[in-house]
Amino acid sequence: MKIYLANVGANLSKHRFAGPVFEDGRFEFLPISPPNSARLDACPAATRYCDLRSHYDPRQDLRAYVPPGLLNEYVLRSPEFETFTYCDACDEFPRAAKLKEVRQGDVLLFVAGLRRWTGGKWTSEYGLHLIGGFRIEEVLPKVVARPDDRAVGRFAKNTVVELGVHAGVWGGEWLFAGSKDGSRRFDKAVPLNREVCEQAFRKSNGAPWRWDRQSETATVASHTRTARCFLDTSDPEEAKRAGKLRDWVARHTGEADAALLGDGA
Repeated sequence: MKIYLANVGANLSKHRFAGPVFEDGRFEFLPISPPNSARLDACPAATRYCDLRSHYDPRQDLRAYVPPGLLNEYVLRSPEFETFTYCDACDEFPRAAKLKEVRQGDVLLFVAGLRRWTGGKWTSEYGLHLIGGFRIEEVLPKVVARPDDRAVGRFAKNTVVELGVHAGVWGGEWLFAGSKDGSRRFDKAVPLNREVCEQAFRKSNGAPWRWDRQSETATVASHTRTARCFLDTSDPEEAKRAGKLRDWVARHTGEADAALLGDGA
């Protein structure tokens, strides 16, 4: 099994806003808006920021966490944790190119920037967190035309496929589907800080990360900005480090979520 990390959702450095993380570790995920969002007018099920609902209480919307000027903007439902699908422009963006190596049975973990929300307002605390992941069961490479009906049905909840079906836009994105029983949206956010990163991760050349050049959050961001395989459990040393990561996930959100990374044996 190989474990990949991919950055997703709105973040403070690029989008000037991010999803909230609460004092008990629960969080809300705020996706980005797609570049061709105007074409979503043709899509009957297209979602805007004002339509987003709380993961924990669907009666509650997420308007308090979204800049007012964006509330009527469409969102890119990817990753979406209802049917577990994800898309990325692996041929267009070098940062996503390594995802073309993902195979069935691999794990794709999602990293999102989250900002602390306390007492009904934002604080200055911001960091990167693991928010969930997929055990991959299917990959559709570079979709430039409508796939067969089975594939359309499998990926129907993903905005990329919705754009293709209803607006005729097939942009060559790669599509990834996670298995129902092996994929999770974590109940609580799992912080990616120096403690766990030193235990679990190395540079692509095997060297440890350096922490003396910038802030802790900036260091994590610089090393996770490019999606790639961070752990290959066929290597005994990397399998040990994958176990450290699994223990960290279990510590912060529970054994059910940590099962995505194995049984802990």
